[in-house]
Amino acid sequence: MRRLWLIFAQATTIALAIFFVVGALRPDWVGRRGDVAGTPPPAVGEAASAAASYREAANKALPSVVHVFTSKKMKLPKHPLFDDPVFRHFFGDRPDDEARSAGLGSGVIVSSDGYVLTNYHVVEAADQIEVALNDGSTFRARLVGSDPDTDLAVLHVDTGHGGKEPRLPAISFGRPEDVHVGDVALAIGNPFGVGQTMTMGIVSALGRSHLGINTFENFIQTDAAINPGNSGGALIDSSGALIGINTAIYSRSGGSLGIGFAIPVATAKDVMEQIIQHGSVTRGWVGVEAQEITGELAESFGLPNADGALIAGVQRGSPAEQAGVRPGDILLSIAGKPVKDPQAMLDLIAAQKPGSHIGFKLRRQQQLIDLDIKVGRRSTNLRRDAE
Repeated sequence: MRRLWLIFAQATTIALAIFFVVGALRPDWVGRRGDVAGTPPPAVGEAASAAASYREAANKALPSVVHVFTSKKMKLPKHPLFDDPVFRHFFGDRPDDEARSAGLGSGVIVSSDGYVLTNYHVVEAADQIEVALNDGSTFRARLVGSDPDTDLAVLHVDTGHGGKEPRLPAISFGRPEDVHVGDVALAIGNPFGVGQTMTMGIVSALGRSHLGINTFENFIQTDAAINPGNSGGALIDSSGALIGINTAIYSRSGGSLGIGFAIPVATAKDVMEQIIQHGSVTRGWVGVEAQEITGELAESFGLPNADGALIAGVQRGSPAEQAGVRPGDILLSIAGKPVKDPQAMLDLIAAQKPGSHIGFKLRRQQQLIDLDIKVGRRSTNLRRDAE
């Protein structure tokens, strides 16, 4: 019995040794756990490559992002010597006191019939606009309308086909509720004019405001590299759907420092639809100027916290004055929605339809007051702190 046990132990030891040697020297002889019969498993490099590749998103979105080239006339300063008739007699009149300045940006095809979404600052004051598609073809474009308050503009591509426009590769819109901090973000544009480029990062933050960039701010922050020339380009998710329009960067050198800002797709789509339908964007206005409530102001007014907006001024003849709003009032809520600061006040009032009535809840000294205000139409040249 003892001899049988020794033989069994020696045989087991030899079998295990052979198994480990074969596994180390020829691992392909050893079956892999979880393999499907008859199907070789993917190599480690192939699996990693598939997980890290965004080629499908690129193939889907790249054709929808265009280069926007603009130019405008500029008056050159006239040298004082040209006012001297003797100087002009010997050297002649200046042949041309005008020149053209060129601009560069990006845009996104948002409909197959030729509408392109870009930044307002890309096409501001331009008298000529050209759009270059991903395939290299170039077309004239006209400005349909713009919205300086959100830095958005809509162009229409003229393909020269007598009104029979070819179907252009329109981008697909993502869902705002699906965008979260930590999601992969891909920025597409034409940085520094080098050509169409895609950069990768993540969504760093949502709802960024109080930056002083636009009147209405609700930016997506991303660390995907955004540089001059990317303005108006697309910020897409890992599936290739549009989640924002690249518009600004925080930089001390002019290049990317990993802090870029994009206008959310919900804002861009709303502005785009209004411009296409009406040629402009309509927002509400009541005629008040607001100031942020600091901790010191809250203490001096005897407020429990710094929420709300201090009414610093009321425009004469405005809906707010007609309803009885006074300087020094503390605006607490609009249409039942709390006001946390002047930016929230701007957003809430602008979202109202001109001609509609909304309720203001105010604190005047130690009293709470409810007022009904008829909303007017906002002008595009109002100050950022006025509404």
